[in-house]
Amino acid sequence: MSYRKTLKLICGVAGGSAVLVLAAGAAAEYRGSIGEPPGEAAGRRAIFGVLQAAQPAWTPASHTPAPTGHAWDFNWDKRDPHTLTNGKKTSTPATEDPSSEPDTSKPKATRNILLIRHSQYNLSGTVDKERILTPLGREQADFTGKRLAALGLKYDIMIHSSMARATETANIISKHLAGPGVELVSCDLLREGAPIEPVPPVTHWKPDAVYHEDGARIEAAFRRYIHRADPKQKEDSYEIIVCHANVIRYFVCRALQFPPEGWLRMGLNNGSITWLTIRPSGRVALRTLGDAGFMPPDKLTRT
Repeated sequence: MSYRKTLKLICGVAGGSAVLVLAAGAAAEYRGSIGEPPGEAAGRRAIFGVLQAAQPAWTPASHTPAPTGHAWDFNWDKRDPHTLTNGKKTSTPATEDPSSEPDTSKPKATRNILLIRHSQYNLSGTVDKERILTPLGREQADFTGKRLAALGLKYDIMIHSSMARATETANIISKHLAGPGVELVSCDLLREGAPIEPVPPVTHWKPDAVYHEDGARIEAAFRRYIHRADPKQKEDSYEIIVCHANVIRYFVCRALQFPPEGWLRMGLNNGSITWLTIRPSGRVALRTLGDAGFMPPDKLTRT
């Protein structure tokens, strides 16, 4: 075929493999041509030059991302039994997997922490007690409660922010949990706030003084609630924390040892479920982030 027909076929076929096959065929024809006009020869060379330039050089090294950041810190929660013996630090490096050595003081249970964002609330309220759930917000909390019940887990406790919207969300959810009822505990540390100045920065956010105040409180909440199980805990636990988007996003970044200033890059629907698992070794896994697939699409909001 002529190089013009080859060019038309190449331009009309999607997919890099088809381009390479056609180019190879055209190249073979070019090599086997005798006495072709100089104009056509130049045209062929131009086509082959374009095709060669369009194919990036590939080597295994160029397609293997290089590791970045620091190694996993197994003592991120300051509860690694290999670094504490009767209150004294040992020489075991924090980067070593604690599960590799037997230790009677090691935690044996896994903590499952289900972080629930409060439902939609009245944005026009001027004070916290006026920022109660909307009718849709109460529906959302109902969906979340049904979903948690459907998981069939044995919940140990439900801790909630002391703000009105989180308290009301927790009360609605608790009605769906089986058994004698899950203990409800209110905590001021879980109130909404600005945990740390986000990167990239935003112009509409709060001043540095608020980051300083809220950040210390939210970090204190993280240290209180996000850590591996106590060595005395015998069975895996399932704990519910009902709070706010900023708090949850910050917790996720800190628990996964991601840069905490990236918290604002994530979005969470109202009433959504974020599930963290903390192993006895100190390993942390994110099972779900902002799961709200149990709600009908017309019930989803992010206010």
